[in-house]
Amino acid sequence: MNPRTGFFRDGCCNTSPEDRGVHTVCVVMTEEFLDFSLSQGNDLLTPMPQFGFTGLRPGDRWCLCAPRWAEALSAGAAPRVVLEATHERTLDHVSLEDLRAHAAPED
Repeated sequence: MNPRTGFFRDGCCNTSPEDRGVHTVCVVMTEEFLDFSLSQGNDLLTPMPQFGFTGLRPGDRWCLCAPRWAEALSAGAAPRVVLEATHERTLDHVSLEDLRAHAAPED
């Protein structure tokens, strides 16, 4: 919940037909991914208080769009995945094998 994440901003990577971005991959942010995202035109670093967005930092958990995670994987910049918090709809975009290969260490 801090930062408040998920398509529904409920702290979970749930989805619905309205979620065109498929915000289903629970990741642990890294500096490498944040830089990659910025280079792709998606600034996740800069706070936007008008939207209730505080900006992300390495170590933050975030519900990432499955296609963006796949793009980062291809670029060698995929962040670690919290498997138990990732929605199964993610498998429409990436393989379970790739997700497991990038699994975050369990707390």
